Amino acid sequence: MFVVGFSTMALIIILSVFNGLEDLLRDLYGSFDPEIKIEAVKGKSFELDSDLIQKLNDIPGVDQVVFVIEDNAYVKYNKSEMVAVIKGVSANYPKVNRLETKIVEGKLNFWNGNIPMAVVGQGIQYSLGVSTADDYSTLQVYYPKNLRSKSLNMSNTMTKMNLQVAGVFAIERQFDEKYIIVPITFAAELFRYQNRVTSLEVSVMKGSETQKVQEAIKVFLGDTFKVQNADEQHSIILRTVKIEKLFVFVTFIFIIGVSSINIFFALSMLVIEKKKDIGMLFSMGATKKQIRSIFLAEGAIISLTGASVGLLLGLVIVILQEKVGLVRMGLQTSVIDYYPVELQFQDFIFTAGSIILITFLVSVRPAIMASKFSQIIHS
Repeated sequence: MFVVGFSTMALIIILSVFNGLEDLLRDLYGSFDPEIKIEAVKGKSFELDSDLIQKLNDIPGVDQVVFVIEDNAYVKYNKSEMVAVIKGVSANYPKVNRLETKIVEGKLNFWNGNIPMAVVGQGIQYSLGVSTADDYSTLQVYYPKNLRSKSLNMSNTMTKMNLQVAGVFAIERQFDEKYIIVPITFAAELFRYQNRVTSLEVSVMKGSETQKVQEAIKVFLGDTFKVQNADEQHSIILRTVKIEKLFVFVTFIFIIGVSSINIFFALSMLVIEKKKDIGMLFSMGATKKQIRSIFLAEGAIISLTGASVGLLLGLVIVILQEKVGLVRMGLQTSVIDYYPVELQFQDFIFTAGSIILITFLVSVRPAIMASKFSQIIHS
């Protein structure tokens, strides 16, 4: 019972941690990524058609459509420099994005009157030494405009534009060390995109199902555009977490299977020890089926008791971790202090079902062995 209970408890805790990590990733990415993202299947950008945008807005469930221009650029701040991703967004971006909750310095603002402003990731802030309080230093952004030019004058080969930094966001290193968010007009002029965009970000109305809205957009746009929901935008990472969770589950089931050999030997020894008692039961008229049911019932008691205690202990520990925080991440750079956990009903079902099935199967052989003693006794 102890072996079964401990294994069940450990499996519930580990599966809950994987559930928590999966939700943490979704929350982090959801602060930056849209609910639905539209990109061209071929090419880096596509023409912004007003008629297409109007019809897109008319699709049931579509709330806002954000225009996005995104490309790499060389940036410089005072004496520091690096390559970053410039993401130009339309004016309705703050309305549909949760980035405002991730601002750690300054504010989410893209215009100061007619002056364009930028919001940078915290990693870029550290690399360039950016200060939102410094009104005299500007972020200088360079983008190549004529790669074939042999002129030594940088103004002939590079487009240079300046803007001030309004705020700093902190989400996760993948975003913090990569993105600078600017007004779309600034990006269009820098990259010379004119009426072209690299993607459209769609927000879904409250009460509408994202999957249904996504399917409606796919039907409307056809095969020339790629329409992805939040999970599909990071499918590789989320699929990796799910695969790791599956392998952990299978590994623990094998461990429980090996541990259940103890139940097999315990019941086998019990059959040998109770040989005379089994013979007496047969003499009193017991059938083979009744004898088998005795040992199967004992195996069931072991598995059910162990699984029940393990599930209860696992539930208590996961709730304490969620409410109190028993185990810390132990990393200064981690986005949260404690390991994230989340209870899912199907984990309890699969864990309990698998353990009960395994312990039942290892009880079958001793039960059959006990029922065969009738032949020995009668002979």
